[in-house]
Amino acid sequence: MSRSSTEPGRPHEVGLDFAREWIEFYDPANDNHLIRADLTWLGSRWTCIFAAGCHGIDRRKPDLGCCVHGAFFSDDDDRKRVKRFVLELTPEDWHRHPGRKVRKDDWIEDGELEGRRAQRTRTQGGACVFQNPPGSPMGVGCALHALALRTGRHPLETKPDVCWQLPIRREQSYVTRPDGTEILLTRIEEYDRRGWGEGGHDLDWYCTSSPEAHVGSEPVYVSYAPELIALIGQPAYDELRRLADARMDRGLVAEHPATAAAD
Repeated sequence: MSRSSTEPGRPHEVGLDFAREWIEFYDPANDNHLIRADLTWLGSRWTCIFAAGCHGIDRRKPDLGCCVHGAFFSDDDDRKRVKRFVLELTPEDWHRHPGRKVRKDDWIEDGELEGRRAQRTRTQGGACVFQNPPGSPMGVGCALHALALRTGRHPLETKPDVCWQLPIRREQSYVTRPDGTEILLTRIEEYDRRGWGEGGHDLDWYCTSSPEAHVGSEPVYVSYAPELIALIGQPAYDELRRLADARMDRGLVAEHPATAAAD
């Protein structure tokens, strides 16, 4: 059971350990790519409730959601992609825009991730530098997210990988089978508190475990279709959708307890 499930004054969350249903299938576009997906999570009714009841991971800053820390870049390609959109931001988009041509040190800083040096978005005023604060004329929320909506893009194009992927977790590894063949195994699952390491248990609230966030009108595999397509490709997503639809029609044996509590 997570700390926030038991400590007085914290919003309710379900425990972290419960039965899950998984589906496993091969990518139609690649015979050597096996996908293992957590259908309990993907079939849940979780939805982001930022600015619509989100308590935030720091109770002192509930309006900032999970944006109180800088976002680590997954690799150089991620950083370079985000840079292109940072340069598109105007003072009308971004509360902390420097009012001149944006420089690297305006939005990137060094940090430590899993014991190694890594780059992330800067933090300023106790939040990611791109988080427009409450009361801002731009409106509260991510400036890069707002840029995407203003220019007709999907936010996964403009935001760091970790920001648009959460709370879906993708893990990939090469596996040698008993007959000596090697395949790529991709796991698609819930990014729960444990995904943050030891510090995850210290978050004041985390949405994936909270019934308050399991109020979506569609299951995650439908509402997060663009993100899933970006993570596993269109052919694999189409197969995931076909299998998930069939399973949901029959009724999940292992429903996500936060969705069950919300119902």
